[in-house]
Amino acid sequence: MDRIVDIATDGLHLSAHRGFLIVARDREEQGRVALDDVHALIVHAHGVTWSTNLVVALAERGAIMVLCGPNHAPIALMTPIDRHHAQGGRMRAQWEAGEPLRKQLWRKIVQAKIAMQASLLDATGADGGDALRFMVRRVRSGDPDNQEAQAARRYWSALFGLDFRRDRDASGANALLNYGYAVMRATVTRSIIAAGLHPSIGLHHKSGVNSFALADDLVEPFRPLVDAVVRRMGAEGVDVVTPASKRPLAHLIGADLRLRGAVSPVSVAAQRLAGSLARSFETGTPSLTLFDPPDPLGWNALGRDAESD
Repeated sequence: MDRIVDIATDGLHLSAHRGFLIVARDREEQGRVALDDVHALIVHAHGVTWSTNLVVALAERGAIMVLCGPNHAPIALMTPIDRHHAQGGRMRAQWEAGEPLRKQLWRKIVQAKIAMQASLLDATGADGGDALRFMVRRVRSGDPDNQEAQAARRYWSALFGLDFRRDRDASGANALLNYGYAVMRATVTRSIIAAGLHPSIGLHHKSGVNSFALADDLVEPFRPLVDAVVRRMGAEGVDVVTPASKRPLAHLIGADLRLRGAVSPVSVAAQRLAGSLARSFETGTPSLTLFDPPDPLGWNALGRDAESD
């Protein structure tokens, strides 16, 4: 079972013992989770310490460790360096991929993201879905017209109201979005490494200081899943990051998506997407395995399983 372990309490020590992640305070155990169940470890609190054997044990299992700042956005990620038998060849193909292929792949990702945004607007009864679907058809190779940004301007105001501005350093809904995106980024990063790719070699995001540029590329179609849960929480009067409000966002890794005629959790959809990208680099053909936008019932169900925990 994939679990997000979130550490939000100061002064804890994390270690590994007999196959378990142990959480302790003043040498008294506070809780434990089977290491094989850990999908990602997210640390928000200050004064938290951990042992090297824990980091090694997580890496051996392909789990990601995420360190967050006060705004709940990820600052650093600890990832395994070897998780696929063909890693060397795939990284070479990734590095040598030509710009035309990268642009075609980025086009598909942008189209998928905008299609997800349009579907969410429809599901919430907001205006703008038709306009966004028209923009999907206008996305060209490499998105030189920046349809992604144009769609975002329409999307945020339609989903959260005319006064909303996406700001990573703001509180309220923005802080909840930061946390949800951190969960998705960790999931995608884990899948990228498992597919034998390097997370710093991006398609579109190419900043020299971004070690997870490819993760920031592939996470784009998954972001509206977070947006849907945060919007619903806002409608219910929840706009502060707390253990309770983080729970439905952490549970998104297990949310069901339609993927080529079958139902798969988000974590599997991320694995399939990363695997298809690796094959695209190897073959030179831009073919990505992308999930379908949820139907209205699917959008409404996102994160609901956390309510029964």
